[in-house]
Amino acid sequence: MTRAEIGLGLQSDKPAGTYSRLARLAEACGFDVLTVFGDLMYQPPIFPLLEMAAATERVRLGPACLNPYSMAPYEIAGQVAALDLASDGRAYLGLARGTWLGAVGIAQPRPLIALRECAEVMYRLLRGDTDGFTGDIFTLAPGTALRYRVRRPDPPLLLGAWGARGAALAGRIAAEIKVGGSANPGMVGVIRERLRAGTDPAGRPVEDVGVVLGAVTVVDQDGAAARARARTEVAMYLAVVADLDPTADVPADLLARVTALVDAGDHVAAGQLIPDDVLDLFAFAGTPEQVAEQAQALIDAGVRRVEFGTPHGLTDEQGVELLGTAVLPLLRREPAADALATR
Repeated sequence: MTRAEIGLGLQSDKPAGTYSRLARLAEACGFDVLTVFGDLMYQPPIFPLLEMAAATERVRLGPACLNPYSMAPYEIAGQVAALDLASDGRAYLGLARGTWLGAVGIAQPRPLIALRECAEVMYRLLRGDTDGFTGDIFTLAPGTALRYRVRRPDPPLLLGAWGARGAALAGRIAAEIKVGGSANPGMVGVIRERLRAGTDPAGRPVEDVGVVLGAVTVVDQDGAAARARARTEVAMYLAVVADLDPTADVPADLLARVTALVDAGDHVAAGQLIPDDVLDLFAFAGTPEQVAEQAQALIDAGVRRVEFGTPHGLTDEQGVELLGTAVLPLLRREPAADALATR
């Protein structure tokens, strides 16, 4: 059986130099993948990804996720090509429909068609296919080609999706599907079944598509402080993800009270309403032993990758260090290496 990968998801809100330092630390500790989120109004993920590519030699890197509404397919192809070149073939590409784009006046019609056609155009460009493409949303005129050499024609595609139709699309065209904002082992089987609607018609084994689950992570030796911080973070998106998870039985009145406090700007009070069992569905939180137990449950359920998302700890660097030196050894059943000596 292939060993599950362990990754870190970082927000693109840090100054230059911070990403290279965190990336070196993460690689030395033994992480497999570094992801940068593509959230609205944060720095474009290509900036931290290129910085981390220059600071590492082994880890895979990619954005999770870019979207075909705010960035044209040829630009997405260019960004993944640049990252693949800078990392010597370690790039992957994450695509999703995007969120909150109405705030900048961008509509998101026919998202599944947009994602499918974006991927088609992007890979045609990377492969050097000059036959052209005419879709419902995107077109590529015959003879159109990139005017630079690419490192690989086929960097792996990850689709971000929770729903049945998005998972079916991932089953047809993607190497991985990411369920963002979930730490729930119960979602793994749900997503696997939803993938079959795409893999079966495409003649692919469903196991070919890796399931990735990632969520807010706060680890600290002070487990109570870590869980308190995680509650505050989760409160901001609980109503959205709880509605997407068919296995989660979160009371409607709880969601209404949490949402009302978040809308009023009182995130701490909102987080205090979230009980332990709900928190554990949507965040990795607590001591290293608690976080490792949560991640192991996902691995046992069959994920290909567990992604520990920001803020990682009470501070980002302390969190990454603790995840690498105290959580990873528990998951890999091996003695903790002196990873920090190579920083």
